Amino acid sequence: MTRHEFDVVVLGGGSGGYAAAIRATELGKTVALIEKDKVGGTCLHRGCVPTKALLHTAEIADHVREAASVGVDAALSGFDTARMAAYREGIVAKKYRGLQSLLSTRGITVVGGAGRLGTDRTVLVGEDEYVGADVILATGSQTRVLPGIETGPRVLTSETALTLDVIPSSVVVLGGGVIGVEFASAWRSLGSDVLIVEALDRLLPAEDAASSKALERAYRKRGIQSALSTRCEGVAEREDGVSVSLSDGRTVEADFVLVAVGRGPVTEGLGFDEAGVTRDRGFVVVDADLQTTAPHVWAVGDIVPGLQLAHRSFQQGIFVAERIAGLSPIPVPESTIPRVSYSHPEVASVGLTEAQAREAHGDRVVSFEFNLAGNAKSEILGTAGFAKIVRIADGPVVGVHLVGDRVGELITEGQLAIGWEAHPEDIAPFVHAHPTQSEALGEAFLALADKPLHTI
Repeated sequence: MTRHEFDVVVLGGGSGGYAAAIRATELGKTVALIEKDKVGGTCLHRGCVPTKALLHTAEIADHVREAASVGVDAALSGFDTARMAAYREGIVAKKYRGLQSLLSTRGITVVGGAGRLGTDRTVLVGEDEYVGADVILATGSQTRVLPGIETGPRVLTSETALTLDVIPSSVVVLGGGVIGVEFASAWRSLGSDVLIVEALDRLLPAEDAASSKALERAYRKRGIQSALSTRCEGVAEREDGVSVSLSDGRTVEADFVLVAVGRGPVTEGLGFDEAGVTRDRGFVVVDADLQTTAPHVWAVGDIVPGLQLAHRSFQQGIFVAERIAGLSPIPVPESTIPRVSYSHPEVASVGLTEAQAREAHGDRVVSFEFNLAGNAKSEILGTAGFAKIVRIADGPVVGVHLVGDRVGELITEGQLAIGWEAHPEDIAPFVHAHPTQSEALGEAFLALADKPLHTI
């Protein structure tokens, strides 16, 4: 066995892993980055990026359908799934080449192969042993499946759904979380009949109740059906379709079924337990600095309990690299991490829901919703929705919730407000350009600062 020594060895080349590797090299560390597939991980190759490219294709289709309403004569004559796939794959390939070049330019040693954590800060890859003064675990997540349901040609996961070479005429989506509502949105725009089955009582159950209700109204208007407070009790796959048995007694026939019930950590069989890394229900146990129970072994991203988001993983990777280098970075609390569902309409949020805020602060919580019907840019775009701000009375903003097309681009302002513990009175003097959707946020802050302009 050949031994290779580095300052930092990173196991996993997804968002958290490659961010940690890059930042560590910037701070003067020698780094080995071990990845069994392609650097960039699920987000770049099988998740965030290709899914959002699919959603953009769907958005273009909607624009063509609605073109006559703004005086443009256009007709939607069909879809070329091969070219749709080529578009998505071209974006992924370009980003992948850019990331490869970036890692090479920084002098990071990229090791292709399946790694396994050994004792005393080592990672084993085949016949090679990579030893680090510190090791960062960033092995990511994988699709969860429901007990008793096996995936197949017509029983899809979010990853296999991206490989379809047809547009389904009908789909049952199991799960009304982010992945489920995004695929439902895209397929509906491409002409599919869609039914979302969600065991809880609303879509996007982790979001503010008002956001969930707004999305449900928008989906009903678009013809997307939802079966809420309903469980899937079985899926029968045939050569020409699927039968889905539901807890409300119905059996639904469709071309395909998508299992979108979340993602689980990839930590099994990787030597974590033997190396002294404690796990809980598969997730790695870490302290406030993201250090595991094994000395000088750290963990970032989807294997750490909390939000499973690429930008969270990215920031955690940077944090750990700086911590290893002896700096004193500020931990990023979950409450300041923005969340976006890229559906039509989009749902974006940061901080506490109103219910969470009331649970923590009682009657001191005040909220305000500004309807996008009063926003000129939203009217131009033809989108409905709102900007909702949750604050503590005479205190800071603790939650920002947005619904509407393109509102994901606004959530950073909400993140800054919460991260800096700003009061609406602090933000009210700031000028929001006209006409932009950001004015909706400005109006909500003005209202909570007791000087509303476009509200009654």
